[in-house]
Amino acid sequence: MLFLPKIGVSFALVLAATALCLPAQEITHSAPMIERYGKPYVMVTINGKGPFRFVIDTGTGADAFVSPELADELQLPTAAKAMVNDPSGQGGHRVPIVLLESIRLAGVEFTSVKAVRHEVTGEAGSCQGLLGFTLFRDYLLMLDFPNRQVVLTAGKLEPDGGKTVLPFRMPDGVPIVSLFVNGQSVEAQLDSGGGGLTLPEALAAHQRWEIPPVVFATGHTLSTKFSIKAAKLAADVRIGKYTFTHPVVEIHPAFPLVNFGSPPMQSFAITFDQKSLLVRLGANRDHFTLTAPPSPTRLTNQPEFERMHPELVPVG
Repeated sequence: MLFLPKIGVSFALVLAATALCLPAQEITHSAPMIERYGKPYVMVTINGKGPFRFVIDTGTGADAFVSPELADELQLPTAAKAMVNDPSGQGGHRVPIVLLESIRLAGVEFTSVKAVRHEVTGEAGSCQGLLGFTLFRDYLLMLDFPNRQVVLTAGKLEPDGGKTVLPFRMPDGVPIVSLFVNGQSVEAQLDSGGGGLTLPEALAAHQRWEIPPVVFATGHTLSTKFSIKAAKLAADVRIGKYTFTHPVVEIHPAFPLVNFGSPPMQSFAITFDQKSLLVRLGANRDHFTLTAPPSPTRLTNQPEFERMHPELVPVG
């Protein structure tokens, strides 16, 4: 995951109704989206100051996070405290909730936002906060990865029989859809802050491999450390009408669901409609490969990993 710990389960209910935004207008609002290792970074202003670099993380069930350094710089007042934990469900701790008078992105102003004060790290250098999924509840949120744009509009999505528009649920403020791994229907988080196409260990145990799993990094949650593996499936992953042929995947022992992270999102313009609980995936083709290994910044021993598994290392 981009953020360790990956937070979004318990406090999503606490923060689910904390941001008030201006009424949606019949205008398209867009802003450049900086991409590094697939993660969508944007520039925002906080309380009229900035700009500051934030990441849009649909895998975080809260309105916003701010780093302690930024909270101190802006003298953000503490509004409350909340218990946060991670998807493993094995730990948690209390964190301050600070009040932001406004967050402005792409010409849209979100007001009275309660944000978690917490360390935030990212591969794009300095990252001073994140925008969580629930912040965009009153808009259609499009993350247009091919054109490097984030777009906010009014309106709604319409079903199309599951070809490109899929239903999702968000019990903890994070979008969860159904996709197919080797023909088996499984639930998956759509996580723009996630580092790969990730399978939980229980699902991975029943797969066939074109390249068997190998440990490449060590991860941690709030309370546990674990080894992360990479492998290449001898089967396909399908979401809607789109197919990933024998993709390289990560295997996490600490997370219960498949995670559809930023690498598989790269070919899509993904539009979320939280009011209708629908998501649209737009792309110019139906079949994809996913061969890039995990982010180099996450490798425990990159030279050894590349020596043992050159087939998992992209050329160029």
